[in-house]
Amino acid sequence: MRNIDPSVFIADTAAIFGNVMIGEGSSVWFNTVIRCESHEVRIGRYSNVQDFAMLHVGYNHPTVIGDFCSITHRATIHGATIGDGCLIGIDATVMDGAVIGAGSIVGGGAVVPEGKEYPPGSIVVGTPAKAVKERDNHRANRLNAWLYHRNAQAYKVGDHRAWEGEDFIRWRKEIKHAISTDEDLKVLEP
Repeated sequence: MRNIDPSVFIADTAAIFGNVMIGEGSSVWFNTVIRCESHEVRIGRYSNVQDFAMLHVGYNHPTVIGDFCSITHRATIHGATIGDGCLIGIDATVMDGAVIGAGSIVGGGAVVPEGKEYPPGSIVVGTPAKAVKERDNHRANRLNAWLYHRNAQAYKVGDHRAWEGEDFIRWRKEIKHAISTDEDLKVLEP
């Protein structure tokens, strides 16, 4: 069963199998694989799953990704829960039953062990991963999610240069201001 909002950008080389739910304004990029032979994969609104990422379920755990998340290039999320406004770095791995609190960052190449839980606002790095600092990254991580949302909208119409030019500079200034006042979150209101 699939429940993918019609606004979602799905690259033509992405592969999606099983019970997958993807919320409004999200994007799934090139060569990403999302598979669930049991449980489900749920991706919130305005999140992005970037090129070559792998989302899979654990035997005992679904994969849940919140709103305004960035699952970056080659990251693997395996039966884990990622809170709202998180950024999972390039080549990071988050294993079964792990929970990444809202507004956190998992650094590139980190390996989060099974069942490990981190509070909101964690900076998680290393192998095995450890929280080395706490800082609320909701706004910075939302900016990244908005950049990918803009890029996805451009890719839908064949524009592969959405991050350059005067229009982009103006838009980026406006979205940064909206994020600084949380005005951007009005897109989530019913």
